[in-house]
Parts: sequence; C-alpha cells; structure tokens
Amino acid sequence: MYVLILLRSRIFFGFILLLPLNGHAQTGHRFLFKRGLMGTQFSVTLYAEDSLLAQTAYGRVSARMDSLNQIMSDYLDGSEINRLSQTSGSGQCVPVSQPLYDVLQKAAQIARLSEGRFDPTIGPLSQLWRRAVRQRAFPSATERRRARRSVGYRFMTFDSATQSVRLVRANMRLDVGGIGQGYAVDEAATVLKQAGIQSFLLDLGGDVLAGSPPPDRPEGWRIDVGSGTNSRADPADTLVALLKNAAITTSGDTYRQFTIGNRRYSHIMNPRSGLGLRHFVRATVMAPEGYRADALTKVFSVVSPQKRRALVRRFPDAKVWILENKEGRLRRWQSAQ
Repeated sequence: MYVLILLRSRIFFGFILLLPLNGHAQTGHRFLFKRGLMGTQFSVTLYAEDSLLAQTAYGRVSARMDSLNQIMSDYLDGSEINRLSQTSGSGQCVPVSQPLYDVLQKAAQIARLSEGRFDPTIGPLSQLWRRAVRQRAFPSATERRRARRSVGYRFMTFDSATQSVRLVRANMRLDVGGIGQGYAVDEAATVLKQAGIQSFLLDLGGDVLAGSPPPDRPEGWRIDVGSGTNSRADPADTLVALLKNAAITTSGDTYRQFTIGNRRYSHIMNPRSGLGLRHFVRATVMAPEGYRADALTKVFSVVSPQKRRALVRRFPDAKVWILENKEGRLRRWQSAQ
C-alpha cells in the first residue's frame, strides 16, 4: 500500500512516497521528493527507516540546493558569482565562499585538461547566444570577437591562502552552467550521507548521482538514456546503465536548439569557436562525481572525433558514449570499458 504525505514548509515544497518493501523493516522504506530548482526538475529518491528521518534529510538537502543556487546562478542579478564577475579587470583578488571557490577550481582543472573545450569564463559568449535565441538574430562577427577577448580560463587566478579569485581581464563573466548542476548533486549527496542516508538517487535535470543501490536491487539503480534523435530511433541507441556510488549525465540539444537563417544551432557551445554546434550530438558520461560527469559531457560534445580517444585518456575514471548525427549519418562511439 502507498502512503502519500504532502510536505509544506518555509524551506521546501514537495512530496514523499512511502513504499514498504516486502514487510522487512530492516531494509528501510522508499521515499520520493520532487521540486522545481535551477530552472529544471529536482528529484530525490532515498531509503530511510522512517518518514521523520527522510523528511529531515530532504529538508537539509533542499536548503543546501537553494543556497548553491544563490551562489552559482548567473541568472540571478545578486548572486555571488555575478558579483565576482563585476570585479573583472579591477585587479582585485576577491574572497569568495567555499562552494564558489571549490566549483571554480574544479571547473578550471577540467578546462586545463580539456585544453579549453570547457571554460567557466564563457559568460560573454553565453550572453550573446541567449540574446540570439530571444531575438532570433545571429550575433555579428564584431560582437563575437569582442566577447571572445574576455573569455579564457587562464585569466582566472586563485589564492588558496585567502580563498580568493581574481578575474584579470575586463568584461569577464563567469558561467558555471556546464558544471554547476553536477556539483550541486555532489553536495546533496554529502548532505544525505551526513544525515545517515546511504541509498539514494538524485536527478537534477538529467544530472544523476547514485549512492548505494536500493535494498531490492543490489546491482544498482537502472538509468535509461534515450537516443534523443527521434521517436523512431534504433533501440540500440538507448543506453541502459546500472548505477551505484557514481554519476551519469547526458547532454544533447533535442529540446534546446534554434534555427537562424536556415542554419540550425545547438545551445551547446564550443568555447574555442564561440559558436553553437551545427549538428546533433548526444554525449553521455559516467564518472565518480557529478561535477566531472556534467562538465565532461560538454567537453566530449565539442571535441572532434579524431581527438576523442586521446582526450579520454586524460580522464581515466570516466566512461563516455557519443551518438552523433552529422549530415544525415548517425555515428556511435564509446570509450574503452
């Protein structure tokens, strides 16, 4: 029998679903929470001994996620990341919160290893593309050149002694949209474990992170990734993964792409060219942490087929699957398992 309990509080709004498992209390009960967050849907499935523990743990997770959104969202005018961007070119080394310092350091590390195929300073170009989508007008070459002059992860420096960040060039704008959701689910997992919850599945708009497997499925949480190409896609292009103590993220433009001047562009941007991708790519990455899976989907979406194998060696703990439709030809690629 299902028992549905509605929860409302100042911290969160959602619901929990309590499902007894074969009458064995020692396995715990399954609870499901959902809410809107960061412009997408956030769901938490967890196993706990009782509803009080589940509700308390989820309340802490929800509060943590709201805090991270206020820190990392470049859509919020007063967010910490936007306040930091406003200091670019001033010469200031700005003290920042631990989460912002942490996510920017992780982003810079992946930017270095990927040779700029992922870049957290891509904000000026992101702003151009957001305007292009709204106005259905392609940015001019002059606008793109001006924006690219302010992009470059090497122009972001760190001081660990003071937990400070300096943005060297003027008009820089940080954008951690390509790593922030993965980082957020990592933080949510930490909160759950601190609350004594080990078996859980987190999903923030497709950034999925699993803890220990469900009591009745020791092989892991089943994750299905559709092809994203069309409803008549080959079933072989649907990826099924069993996930435990790991993360998996998929990036694609099935629902987020636009056409300007009879040319199709993806929301996934190559920081090197400053342009959105011109063809469909679905990149799926499994990694130990959510932030790494999230960022690497962007890296492997934009890297050329000839360089994928060499690049994946720099991320030995990641598994990568690529589905690409270029000029009407569907291609598949995956890293060595």
